[in-house]
Amino acid sequence: MTFTTRPELRGTFGMVASTHWLGSAAGMAMLERGGNAFDAAVATGLVLQVVEPHLNGPGGDLPAVFWSVDRGEPLVLCAQGPAPRAATIERFRDLGLDLVPGTGLLAACVPGAFGGWMLLLREFGTMRLADVVELAIGYAEHGYPAVPGIGLTIASAEAQLREWPASAALYLPAPAAGTLMRNPQLAATYRRIVDESAGGGREEEIDRARELWYRGFVAEAFDEFSAANGGLLAGPDLAEWEATLEAPVTLDFRGTTVCKAGPWSQGPVFLQQLALLDGFDLEAMGPGSAEYVHTVVECAKLAFADREAFYGDPAFVDVPLERLLSSAYADERRGLVSAQASLELRPGGGRLPAPVEGAPSLIGAGEPTRGDTVHVDVVDRFGNVFSATPSGGWLQSSPTIPALGFPLGTRAQMFWLDPEHPNALAPGKRPRTTLSPSLALRDGEPYLAFGTPGGDQQDQWTLTFFLAHTVHGLDLQASIDAPSFHTTHFASSFYPRTAEPGVVDVEARFDPEVVQDLERRGHDVRVLPEWSLGRVSAAGREPGGILKAAANPRGMQGYAVGR
Repeated sequence: MTFTTRPELRGTFGMVASTHWLGSAAGMAMLERGGNAFDAAVATGLVLQVVEPHLNGPGGDLPAVFWSVDRGEPLVLCAQGPAPRAATIERFRDLGLDLVPGTGLLAACVPGAFGGWMLLLREFGTMRLADVVELAIGYAEHGYPAVPGIGLTIASAEAQLREWPASAALYLPAPAAGTLMRNPQLAATYRRIVDESAGGGREEEIDRARELWYRGFVAEAFDEFSAANGGLLAGPDLAEWEATLEAPVTLDFRGTTVCKAGPWSQGPVFLQQLALLDGFDLEAMGPGSAEYVHTVVECAKLAFADREAFYGDPAFVDVPLERLLSSAYADERRGLVSAQASLELRPGGGRLPAPVEGAPSLIGAGEPTRGDTVHVDVVDRFGNVFSATPSGGWLQSSPTIPALGFPLGTRAQMFWLDPEHPNALAPGKRPRTTLSPSLALRDGEPYLAFGTPGGDQQDQWTLTFFLAHTVHGLDLQASIDAPSFHTTHFASSFYPRTAEPGVVDVEARFDPEVVQDLERRGHDVRVLPEWSLGRVSAAGREPGGILKAAANPRGMQGYAVGR
């Protein structure tokens, strides 16, 4: 028997896996009350906004991919808000900027998370708003134990937080691990939404709650704070936006069909990597071998080069996904993989962004490699399978709005200020986000929901997990526990947009001989702590109704629950 840090959970009633045990417990509570996977996911997501404020918040973003048993098909939720009307390249150039900043109000997009959760609850859930938000309000009002990462994040960003009065009042001094933290203003915001939306049918309440957020008192607070502090987001930007549902982008791989969000996310890069790797004998390599790591990394370099050259909001630019995901293109590109590491960025066309040198350092900027994001997966006894990767609106990214108890997000930092680039900033355009939940089908039926925080590493960490499970036959927990790796060869999606050509990060559990072999092949290998790369969680459904789930031991806070 192979040792794993936790068991792969199995049962028939329901499973919730997320990046925090309190989020998972909240979702399970909804299932126990008779709710479905969507009720559970919304409750989990709202709790994660409270108990992981350094990783996501109500002012952030939300993509999801899921199977609704009632609809009988996979769907993608896009709750990635667009850039404000006033956010133009000229405006930023006039401010003397070559990049969108990684912190502050200039980088705010429309906060889509609340609208996304409400769409899911209304269209696919069964419970009332008051029921799914109850636990989030309770933790905000009465307190939750701070995980170590909260205190570390606050301490590292203390100088910036002191410049933001409401943030300083709420978060300073940095709490010790285990300290009860509260956010009474956030609790009051959610309670007011519940109170003012109450009455009538379930859908009517949800519609009124959404109205309060995007056209009512929450929108007014966003508008007033942004205007008073040099932001670009305004009331009309909020009032005009709605979350949407769309068909996923898919690819067949080794008996599965993998479903991802479109090129307004980095999701298709996962599929491009699979298409390239499908031409290699991965089974013969072994998951921890130098040949395996080299092959996966070299294919990642090619796929992410295409991400950099082609991806953007498809409502604004033509992204040639049919070509990028074709077997002919994969065959052509696969020929570029050699026995030695490439130090070049080699897209198959398109336009690479021009590098920006000397961008000033900003406290709290960007999304550290180990993940300023959360994740949730849910499966239920009814046949629903759900995956979401909420992020943005981190406590360290933008000043807390006193009237609401949380900050706006900074996702606009992912735009480029090159007007010819497919991911160029434009009013009303979605930034090409890194957020990338995943859903896999088998024989046309939902099989597995999975994902991770991690910015540019999301579709690398989930790839190694997925290959360990589908190619090498490990169970979900063993696949999560397996030593992880990634490359930072291409430009980061986060300010200051740096790249590290040839660099491969590996966990110290890799055999030293493997590291030496990779270095002989030309890789610049950094050996990082043994349990440091990735925060993958997963939940799945097998034929016959068996449900399963697993969560990441890294960071010591992710948890899966179920029965």
